Amino acid sequence: MGSKLQINDKYQPLFKSDSRYYVVSGGRGSGKSFGVSLFLLTLTYEVGHKVLFTRYTMTSAHSSIIPEFIEKIDLLGRNEDFRITKDEIYNLKTGSSILFKGIRTSSGNQSASLKSLNGITTFVVDEAEELDDEETFDKIDLSVRAITKQNRVILILNPATKEHWIYKRFFRDALVTDGSNLTKKGVTYIHTTYKDNKANLPESFLQTIYKTKRNNPSKYLHQILGGWKERAEGVIIKNWRTGVFMDRELMCYGQDFGFSLDDTTLVKVSVDVSNRQLWVKQCYNKPNLSTSEIIRLNKAYAKTDLIICDNSEPRLIRELKNSGLNMKPTIKKTGSILSGIALIQDYEWIIDKDSVDIIKEVNNYAWKDKGTVPIDKFNHYIDAIRYAMQFLVQGKSAGVYHIR
Repeated sequence: MGSKLQINDKYQPLFKSDSRYYVVSGGRGSGKSFGVSLFLLTLTYEVGHKVLFTRYTMTSAHSSIIPEFIEKIDLLGRNEDFRITKDEIYNLKTGSSILFKGIRTSSGNQSASLKSLNGITTFVVDEAEELDDEETFDKIDLSVRAITKQNRVILILNPATKEHWIYKRFFRDALVTDGSNLTKKGVTYIHTTYKDNKANLPESFLQTIYKTKRNNPSKYLHQILGGWKERAEGVIIKNWRTGVFMDRELMCYGQDFGFSLDDTTLVKVSVDVSNRQLWVKQCYNKPNLSTSEIIRLNKAYAKTDLIICDNSEPRLIRELKNSGLNMKPTIKKTGSILSGIALIQDYEWIIDKDSVDIIKEVNNYAWKDKGTVPIDKFNHYIDAIRYAMQFLVQGKSAGVYHIR
């Protein structure tokens, strides 16, 4: 391309490897976004490429992502080679392009429309740690099947927790060590840190990194060096272990309703108040359920036993009650989330050993804003457990209700 712009040697496999999958990881200031975007722009100088660049949510590519690519084009001195719209960068010399779309937006799941895109040669997921749905990834992955060009699937991420499907699939199950730079079984791994990018970082940023290293080694290892964590920083549920679900006198089910984007969950809850122990066992979590499907699943698991549910769907609750289900909406008041969290934190959790989705939630449900507000994800089962616990321990029937 005739540019003097240099790319870190660790990113050369993007240009040279014949792998289908590329896992590009690193911490803050590692230069991974720069390396990948420069590679994608270079790729458009080959005829016949269509790159699909995605994030889990992308409400406005022209204001959030495309300016980053324009910056690289400016550095390359190739502005005249490209036509840029609000959701596409088109190479005028070759006809190759980069399309920008969100996997999921506020209007609903977009994976169906993404699958319908024809001729994709390279599929990129930026901030891939935000994509916690492996099934959605697989559906789009299967649509990348151009015949005349090398197909690539590139994941760019700041490593999250080891419960994430990316870690399990590409590291744990593949027997690849965290932080590796290698190619194995059709997957190329690229990992960089700020140490590989010091020449492009201001001294003030480096001083912030050094301060973090001294004062918060855990944060330094995860956010700066890009290491995978056993659990999220600031997790809310810390006192838990796996075991066999035990029936205690105080028992009921908890239910959180999903809307257009979220799962509907049902969980069985058993409480020993005197010993401060809580047993939980997941029943199901499924997205996009119809009323009839919820009725069928609830009757299969709970039969006529009490279900304490989210109160935000009065119409749905009436229909579930009319079907014969024993539904009782939770009572939500100002501060009920925080008081409910304080309650469930006060108990030792024994999570049924097969309840892998609850385990995933407790490893990732964390505080934001310095411990005053919980994140609004990894909480479908936890919310349902909170509803059940608040009824059994704090409600009008506290200490007296049990499943027949």
